[in-house]
Amino acid sequence: MTTADDMPALRRRTSAKWRTYPRDVLPMFVAEMDFPTPPAIKEALQNAIENSDTGYATSTDRGAAEAFADFAAQRWGWRPDPARISYTTDVSVVIVESLRRLMAPGDGVIITPPVYPPFFDLVVEAGGRVVEVPLLDDAASYRLDLPGIDAALRAGARGVLLCNPHNPVGLVHSREELERLSEIVAEHDGFVVSDEIHAPLTHHGTEFTPYLSVSDAARQHGVAAESGSKAFNLAGLKTALFVVDSEPMARWLEHLPEEVANRTGSFGLLATREGFRDSLDWLDETITAIQDNTELLEREVSEKLPGVVVRRGHATYLAWLDMRALGWGDDPAAYALEHAGVALSNGPMFGDAGKGFARMNLACAPETVVEAVDRLSRAAH
Repeated sequence: MTTADDMPALRRRTSAKWRTYPRDVLPMFVAEMDFPTPPAIKEALQNAIENSDTGYATSTDRGAAEAFADFAAQRWGWRPDPARISYTTDVSVVIVESLRRLMAPGDGVIITPPVYPPFFDLVVEAGGRVVEVPLLDDAASYRLDLPGIDAALRAGARGVLLCNPHNPVGLVHSREELERLSEIVAEHDGFVVSDEIHAPLTHHGTEFTPYLSVSDAARQHGVAAESGSKAFNLAGLKTALFVVDSEPMARWLEHLPEEVANRTGSFGLLATREGFRDSLDWLDETITAIQDNTELLEREVSEKLPGVVVRRGHATYLAWLDMRALGWGDDPAAYALEHAGVALSNGPMFGDAGKGFARMNLACAPETVVEAVDRLSRAAH
């Protein structure tokens, strides 16, 4: 069973999660895990240090690409050709560099709030214009607004930046919805950039569907952004994958500037390979721990924060909390930080649909979940 490091060990970490706020604040905001590094990754990195193997990464090393392809085949029934996988620093770079080449300056790109906050900025960084088509929300579940996406493309938007699975709500899009999305996009000669960084963290009992696996149309117009950074807690090692699955997109990928791949971290490539190849038992145990923490959070909130709703998803280690009943305003995370000493992610950063909500990181010890709810409850009462 995966267990989190103890609090003294966590406080010795120097990452953003542990250095952004004072020591009396419980950090449950940024998407970093409190779990120890998978043993296979730790051993590989230690061996590299012992060998002084700290030079430049080489984009011709197919180890990470092949490990990811094998993982995708085993877990999702889809094996992209490793020869059609290219490396870069992180998923944000995959998104920006893909958008720059799939659209013209000023083109509209659809995003689906509430959604990962950098999406708003990445579209602009790439030279595009954000077109919001919020998720449909019936208070029990979220789903893509496919008619809304169709209308936005008909009105001139060029493509879709998809979050799959969807951060922050943990929505795992169904194969049927993704097939229909691919048909809609193809009808408008558009494109899809699918951010699948959280896909390896799909919960047990739920099936994840890679966008490029759903249809020939998707393969002709889609690119997937893949990474082990969330699954194995590797964000600081800087490696992500461009994945395409058709000849036209492979030709497009070949024309990326060489420096896009050269910026990849050598330790990131090594850790990505070891994660997808030799850390799957660790990953499964981690998913179990996350699901256990989700159930614990639901019990604790029900008992101590009546009116607050945990909008449970089926992927990621992120909980989406409807805190409007507390009367803490549009940004309850700001109130929680000031009055409870709990750092959550600010709901409005995910779009207008996030007003009154906050996101909580559950990749932690159960005791941390209990303490966070206790602090929030004291602030509420």
